[in-house]
Amino acid sequence: MSKKKVALGFVATFTALTALASAASARDLTVVSWGGAYQEVQKKVYFGPFKETGTPMNDESWDGGVGVLRAKVQGGASTWDVVQVESEELALGCDEGLYEKMNFSKIGGEDSYLPSTVNACGVGAIVYDFVLGYDKDKLKDAPKSWADFFDTKKYPGKRGLRQGAKTTLEIALMADGVAPADVYKVLGTEAGIDRAFKKLDTIKNDIVWWKAGAQPPQLLASGEVAMTSVYNGRIDAANKNEKKNFGMVWNGALYTVDSWVILKGSPNVDAAYKFLNFVGKPENQAKLSEGIAYGTSNKKAPSLLPKAVLADLPTAPDNMKNAIEINTDFWLENIDRLTERFNKWAAK
Repeated sequence: MSKKKVALGFVATFTALTALASAASARDLTVVSWGGAYQEVQKKVYFGPFKETGTPMNDESWDGGVGVLRAKVQGGASTWDVVQVESEELALGCDEGLYEKMNFSKIGGEDSYLPSTVNACGVGAIVYDFVLGYDKDKLKDAPKSWADFFDTKKYPGKRGLRQGAKTTLEIALMADGVAPADVYKVLGTEAGIDRAFKKLDTIKNDIVWWKAGAQPPQLLASGEVAMTSVYNGRIDAANKNEKKNFGMVWNGALYTVDSWVILKGSPNVDAAYKFLNFVGKPENQAKLSEGIAYGTSNKKAPSLLPKAVLADLPTAPDNMKNAIEINTDFWLENIDRLTERFNKWAAK
């Protein structure tokens, strides 16, 4: 056999093996969100209808943490493509190069979205609040503030709080009389941090810590807690889907924006943009808000919603009156040291 034929045979074999390897590594688009009632609504109004457009996809859930994304990207074998992240994860991951730069021309252009939801590495998914949640059937005298949350004499029972320093310290300061607008000014001092932990000491033995967003409604339903911090949409979903009679207090609510990102090195970037374009359309975002009471990012989405739905969203003017935005810059600067202090405090 000639050298030329051998060479051609080698090339053909190599090409075939490469094609097989590529086919083996090829996979459907994987979108990752927060689970629970929220993801159930996403399946109904986003994921299912998107699959019907002809692009196969899978969905998974996670509990957050930029370290998880770091391991996925740096490990080189990530099985995730599009992930919904919190504001700190967006900022940190963007700085570290964990995400693809966002090409807004593929998803309707920057002008289609609220300015606060446009980022070099992501596009806003939802605007949501941490609110005070309670069961109206069990508490006839409705709480009105975080001060009531800390008043275990007037309102006996356990309290649910998200495990960690973020939101917990802000809530403690508001309960101690700090005006929402002044929370980060106070929390930016050592005396303010001490004040927050001192306030937490007053209910330490009554706290039930939660991690996943699905837990607070379960804690209320079981009667394990009398009140809890909770994502506003989870209360709305429990009332709609499980016929609960849960109430929430918007006074002192903490609001923030979650964003969609595309993980660096994703083999499905084109499919990812098709997905983001689909979920960025105002008519689809309006369906999400109708299914669960979260605000969305497309400027035109609210105009497609009934007034009754708009009134229950975090972005409704009345609900924003005494709310504060979670300060991403503060937490980027202080998350490590305050998490360490929180963990030591909680372990005592």
